[in-house]
Amino acid sequence: MISRIDLRGDALPEGPALRDLLPRADFDVQAALEKVRPICEDVHHRGDAALIDFAERFDGVRLESVRVPAQALADALAGLDADVRAALEESIRRARLVHRAQRRTAHTTQVVPGGAVTEKWVPVERVGLYAPGGRSVYPSSVIMNAVPAQEAGVESIALASPPQAEFGGLPHPTILAACALLGVDEVYAAGGATAVAMFAYGTESCPPANMVTGPGNIWVAAAKRYFTGRIGIDTEAGPTEIAILADDTADPAHVAADLISQAEHDPLAAAVLVTDSSDLADAVEKELEPQVAATKHVDDRIRPALAGRQSAIVLVDGVEEGLKVVDAYGAEHLEIQTADATAVADRVRNAGAIFIGPWAPVSLGDYAAGSNHVLPTGGCACHSSGLSVQSFLRGIHIVDYTKDALAEVAHHVVTLAEAEDLPAHGAAVKARFGWKVPESK
Repeated sequence: MISRIDLRGDALPEGPALRDLLPRADFDVQAALEKVRPICEDVHHRGDAALIDFAERFDGVRLESVRVPAQALADALAGLDADVRAALEESIRRARLVHRAQRRTAHTTQVVPGGAVTEKWVPVERVGLYAPGGRSVYPSSVIMNAVPAQEAGVESIALASPPQAEFGGLPHPTILAACALLGVDEVYAAGGATAVAMFAYGTESCPPANMVTGPGNIWVAAAKRYFTGRIGIDTEAGPTEIAILADDTADPAHVAADLISQAEHDPLAAAVLVTDSSDLADAVEKELEPQVAATKHVDDRIRPALAGRQSAIVLVDGVEEGLKVVDAYGAEHLEIQTADATAVADRVRNAGAIFIGPWAPVSLGDYAAGSNHVLPTGGCACHSSGLSVQSFLRGIHIVDYTKDALAEVAHHVVTLAEAEDLPAHGAAVKARFGWKVPESK
C-alpha cells in the first residue's frame, strides 16, 4: 500500500541531493498557468457575466447573482447543527487567543540624538479569502483565514467559495454558517481561478482586493501565480502533506491513523513516515490495511495517496539522520513521535507546523489547537511561514531627523552616493546646507 525508501548505511547527501531522494507529488503550477490565463482575462473583461458563465461550466449551476444574499447567511447559521456550531465557536475562540497574541505594535529606535526611525504596522485595506469546496467542505479554512485578518485589523474582508448545485448555487451552508459566526458578511459564490480573478480585478459586484489568501487546488495556485505583483498572496498551496519522525517509542496505530488522516484529503496528498525502526515500519504497514478498510474515501483518495510517489516510509540510521531528512523535506505538517520529542522538535528548522508527541495529532491543528492550518507545502517551509496576523500587516518605516542629526551623518551619505555614482543623491543633502557638506563632529 505504501512504498519504502531505504537511506540506511551510507552518509546522507546534502541539500538538493537529499531532497531529490524524498517523495513528492507532481504538481505543475506552470503548466496550469497557461490554462487559467484566458479564464482570468475573461473575468477581467466581462466581470460578473464571466463568473456566472464559468459557474455553469465548472459547477453545473446557473447563478442569478454572484454575491450571496445576507438572508442566506442567516438561514445557514439558523440551520446549523448545534454540535457543529459549538465546535466552530470553540475553534474560533482558540484561534483568536493565538492570533491576538501575534499583533504588532509600533516601535521607535533612537538612532542618534535627534534621529529616530519608527516602524509602524498597517493592515492591508482589503483581502479576499478563499475556502475550497471540491471534494470536501472546509469551514475550518474560513476560520483560519478570517481570524488572523480580523485580528490584524483588516477593515474589508470578503470570502469566496464555489457554488454548489445541491444548494441552489450557494456555497455549502456550513461555509456560510462559519462566515456568519465570524461576522464575514461579504460572500461570493465563485470557485477556483475565477474567484482569484474576481478579487484581483474586481467586478460589478465585488471591489478588487489587495491580497488573496486561502488554500485551493492547482487552479487556485496557478491563478495566484498569475496575479503575483498585482495582488499579495499567502502561498501557492499544493497538495497537503504530513511527515512523521518516529522511533520505536511511537505507537504504530497512532502513526498509521495520522498518515491516513492526511491521505483522505486528496489522491495527491503526501503521507511520509521517517523512522530508524524497521519494527515500527512493519507494524505501521500492518495497521494501515485494517484502518484504511474501516474508513471512508478509500478508493478515490486514501489508497491512491498512500500508494502514490508522494508517500513512503523512509528508513534512516537514527533520529539524527531523521532530522536531516525532515529538514530537507520541509513538511507542511510534521509530527515528532520520538523519545524526548520536545527536544527533538526544538532542533527542527523546516516545517509549516510541528506537532509534539502522541497527544498532538495534525487533526488537532486542523481544527482546534488554536494554531493556523494554512501552511506552506511542497518544501516551501524552508523559506515561508504559515498564515498569521503578520501576513496581513505591512511594516512601514518612519524616518524623523533634525537638522543637527542630518548634519552629523551628511558626509557619509554624500560619500556613499558618490561611490554609487549617484551624485544627485548627495546633492539632495548638500542643498540643505548651502551645498557645503558639514564636517563630521
